[in-house]
Amino acid sequence: MRFMYSLIAFVLVNTSILGQKKLDKALNQLNTDSVPYIFVSELEQANDKTVFFDTRKKEEYEVSHLKDAVWVGYESFKEEAVIHKITDKSTPIIVYCSIGVRSEDIGEKLQKAGYTNVKNLYGGIFEWKNQGHSVYKNKTTVTDSVHTFNKQWSRYLNQGIKVYD
Repeated sequence: MRFMYSLIAFVLVNTSILGQKKLDKALNQLNTDSVPYIFVSELEQANDKTVFFDTRKKEEYEVSHLKDAVWVGYESFKEEAVIHKITDKSTPIIVYCSIGVRSEDIGEKLQKAGYTNVKNLYGGIFEWKNQGHSVYKNKTTVTDSVHTFNKQWSRYLNQGIKVYD
C-alpha cells in the first residue's frame, strides 16, 4: 500500500514539474519579457487598487475569468477606453490571458500609453486555476470551466474543465 501512495505522489510531482517546464519553454519562446511577470503566489500582495485586465476573446472571458477582472480584449483592445477608466497612470494593473502571451502585447500597449505599474500574470488564467484558485462565470458564480482557446493550448491547463471550440 505504501508503494502505491509513493507511486501516486511521484507521478503527481513529476506531472506538475513537467507541466511547469513546458509552460516555461513556451513563454520563453513566445514572449520578450517586456512586461514584468507577476506570479500567482505573489498575488496575495495585490491590494484593492489593483486592476485585473482580461485580454482574451470575449467568449473566453464569458466562460470564466478572475474575480472582478475587466475584459479589455486583444484584437478589440481600445487604449482610449482604459485611459478614460483609469486616469492614474501609477495604478497597479495586472494583465492576463490563457498563459501570458496575448497579455504581454496588451501590457506593452499600456506601457506605451504611460502606465508605469503593469505586470503580466505568469501562466495566465491556466496557472491561476492550476494552483487551485477560483474562477468566475459572472460576478458571483464560481465555475470549474476554463476556455482553453483551442485543443493545443489546453495541454497547459491541468485543473478544471477544459472548454474550447
